[in-house]
Amino acid sequence: MSSLPKSSLITLDGLSYVTPDGKSLFDNLTLAFGPERTGLVGRNGAGKSTLVRVILGGLAPSAGRVSVRGRLGVLRQTLIPPPGASVADLLGVAPALARLRRIEAGDGTEDDLAEADWSLEARLAAALADVDLASLDLDRPASSLSGGQVTRASLAGLVAAEPDLLILDEPTNNLDAAARELVVQVLGRWKGGAIVISHDRALLRRMDRIVELSGLGAQVYGGGYDLYAERKADAEAAAARGVADAEKEAARVAREAQVAAERKARRDAAGKRARAKGDAPKIALDFKAERAEASGGRGQRLADRQKAEAAEALAGAESRVERVRRLAFDLPPSGLAAGKTVLVFEDVDFGYPGLPPVLSRQSLRIVGPERVAVSGPNGSGKTTLIRLAAGELEPSSGRIIRGAPAAFLDQQTALLGDDASLVATFRRLNPASSENAARAALARFLFRGAMAEKPVASLSGGERLRAALACVLLGDRPPQLLILDEPTNHLDLDSIAAVEDALAGYDGALLVVSHDRDFLDAIGIQTEICLAPPPASRRR
Repeated sequence: MSSLPKSSLITLDGLSYVTPDGKSLFDNLTLAFGPERTGLVGRNGAGKSTLVRVILGGLAPSAGRVSVRGRLGVLRQTLIPPPGASVADLLGVAPALARLRRIEAGDGTEDDLAEADWSLEARLAAALADVDLASLDLDRPASSLSGGQVTRASLAGLVAAEPDLLILDEPTNNLDAAARELVVQVLGRWKGGAIVISHDRALLRRMDRIVELSGLGAQVYGGGYDLYAERKADAEAAAARGVADAEKEAARVAREAQVAAERKARRDAAGKRARAKGDAPKIALDFKAERAEASGGRGQRLADRQKAEAAEALAGAESRVERVRRLAFDLPPSGLAAGKTVLVFEDVDFGYPGLPPVLSRQSLRIVGPERVAVSGPNGSGKTTLIRLAAGELEPSSGRIIRGAPAAFLDQQTALLGDDASLVATFRRLNPASSENAARAALARFLFRGAMAEKPVASLSGGERLRAALACVLLGDRPPQLLILDEPTNHLDLDSIAAVEDALAGYDGALLVVSHDRDFLDAIGIQTEICLAPPPASRRR
């Protein structure tokens, strides 16, 4: 049994999990989670969500055990209120509020009085105010809330319940910038323990430590995201140097062993020639031969030991390097001229029949390889604007000039469809590409060999984005304008970095909707269009 801190709220002792198809996600994990905020990161598929399910008892570990002390509050990545649920039901406070109301009405029982949570309403009001939902009607149907409101309200309910430890799975996904900042602030003030699965770097900066799951196990880094990124880069560089040094040492040992073997072979050959000539007494030749044989034996044993030690050192160095294929790609030139008009909006209005306008008198101009971000709260018309830019919608009034070939990747990457394999989808979108060209393009985005035959319908969100990027960027006609809607939502940190590096070197124009400020800074956004909050009548 491992020695773990007594202050731990969750302890994992020798924990392992193997999927039904035999894939080991993690092996012999020994970790403790206490009253600190822990960011849980790792590549997509590394086992982060599975680990949380094991902790919560939804999956049985293949080996080891989980111990939980204290109360847990859980915010899941996908939150769908059940039919007929009120906001109070969503927050998990409906029975406790009903008890307080019975007492206020004079209908409370002795059990009500004994079990009443007298400070609940005050805690709930404070928590809802913290997520900018102070006026939220608790009797309102939960189904009437937007996805972002559901996430924020659910987080407020957890905070008001005051558990010992929060477990949050991608809490800022699909939130606008203002709502993301509210969640970051709530976690920054949280005094209990927390495990936060996230690739949101602003949120991870508020963590007390980062735990990274990988093929090497669980690596713990003290501090928030920036310190983690720095130390991880240092550790990877040191591990790579260790492998290089071990390889050099193994090669040196092999060379010296070869030289010694060749030297012995020459001595043996000289002894055989001398014996054949008969110039020296036989007893002297026998003595030299025995001494050479003994010396050669010692030399061989020394060489064998040195080879074994070098091989062991090399194996140890390699064990500290994760052997994974990382996404890395360069985009082909778009051929966009510096002065070419790419996109123009002239006093564009758009609205659906019978509803208030989504956009009013919107104007913009993109010339040459300009990089433009569209920002604003959810419901302000960001997605409508980029759908207009892509030609999926036409304006109610005003004029749009689309002056360059464009590719639009929405959050669902709808251009892929769901009915075919990856390689077939690539060739549908790029009819001039051969089978080999399609496979080579997909391989650059880590869809190698049999992965290229994978059905599009079976891809994860991150895989869909990678596949869509491959199809539009490496196809018959690279776009001169790339339109992206929240491209980092389903990517892990390594993949985000790869996409950032590629887009930073892209010579075409960019029109991007993203709430990830780090991403926008990394790709060199030059202009930002800030859309106004939606009118109250359009808010959900």
